[in-house]
Amino acid sequence: MRPFISSPITHIFNKSIQKGIFPSRIKYSTIIPIYKSGDKLDKSNFRPISILICFSKILGKIIYNRIYSHITINNILTKDQFGFRNNLSTDNASYTLLHKILTALDNKHVVGGIFCDLTTAFVCVNHKILLSKLEFYGIRDTAGSLIPTYLSLSHQRTAILDKINHIHLSTLKPIKHGVLQGSILGPLLFILYINDLPMALSSNANLALYADDTGIIITHPNHDDYVKNVDKSFSEVSTWFSNNLLSINHNKTTYLQFRTVNSPKLDYNTLEISNYTAVDTSTKFLGMIIDEKLTWCDQINQLLKRLSSACFAFRISTPLLSDETLREIYFAYVHSILTYGIIFWGNSTHAIKIFRIQKKIIRIMTKSNNRSSCRQLFKKLRILPLQSQYILSLLSFVVQNKDQFTNNLEIHNINTKDGGSSSKR
Repeated sequence: MRPFISSPITHIFNKSIQKGIFPSRIKYSTIIPIYKSGDKLDKSNFRPISILICFSKILGKIIYNRIYSHITINNILTKDQFGFRNNLSTDNASYTLLHKILTALDNKHVVGGIFCDLTTAFVCVNHKILLSKLEFYGIRDTAGSLIPTYLSLSHQRTAILDKINHIHLSTLKPIKHGVLQGSILGPLLFILYINDLPMALSSNANLALYADDTGIIITHPNHDDYVKNVDKSFSEVSTWFSNNLLSINHNKTTYLQFRTVNSPKLDYNTLEISNYTAVDTSTKFLGMIIDEKLTWCDQINQLLKRLSSACFAFRISTPLLSDETLREIYFAYVHSILTYGIIFWGNSTHAIKIFRIQKKIIRIMTKSNNRSSCRQLFKKLRILPLQSQYILSLLSFVVQNKDQFTNNLEIHNINTKDGGSSSKR
């Protein structure tokens, strides 16, 4: 049965690639709006996810592999972009951002960050600008013909589920701009679209990009020059977004000055950026709340709310489920929350609050009383305590990113394997 399906599909896809034409019969998609946060009556608080025809996704994957191979071999993507790239994650983007902040603070520089939020970034991609950039990056010939036919004459409709589970479908409309979220090719085309953004910044600024999440870190030893660089950087990035027909959501774009406990806080009135963005003491970047003093207090308070809900769910379900099922639920709903970004906030003095609620959940899962020691309970469930998980996650990150760290041999040639004593053999 398999050859009767794969043979004609292979023939169609080979012809499509040879002729540089994306079949029009598979260029249809259904948009499912996924709620993010905020006012449910505001359409900007929904993420439009595309449900595509399966054959479209297969052909899209074939084209994706060829384009990704081309841009990897030719080192086209900026090092500041971490989204939708092999062997890179949100941890890498957050590490780069925080490393720049901490290095500046160690050097006693003034440091701040601009965190830009774009309004429906994927939807606003201009096809003409995108195609000109793809040609500049060497995506020509067959691939250069496939992408225009992939983008043009595509149609989509929106599906909305009402309160009584009835699906309401809009009429099919042609797509005139944007790339599809939920598609294979969409994210890759988007990061190529914004690939030249770092070149727009001429001042003393550093970028950390994860798709459309944009963090700009500005540092300078001199206060007055720092203020100039902040306003200049925001002006440059705003101009670039405007020229590329992307719009900044000023209500959700924030500016922070990072500082130590004893360092002074700048007068925000001296910054022109304060007229266009929210000036705050914390902001959300890649799902983590970063505060101006990097205490991670706000991040941990957010985790406590989420884990409290999980704790309540375990209290209800524990009498009904087996230990193994409870363990699977733990890893799905608790472990995933605990491990996200743990290498950054796991050593905070506030992390003890997370450990307490983790122990509370473990006691509920094992039907133990509130004063029981959790040491054996963790072993019984084969679950790592918070600090052990922090160490494991940290070591895993270091092993996977050895190039980001300095070896002892690069600093000194002293044998520290046995505590630095050369007499022990």
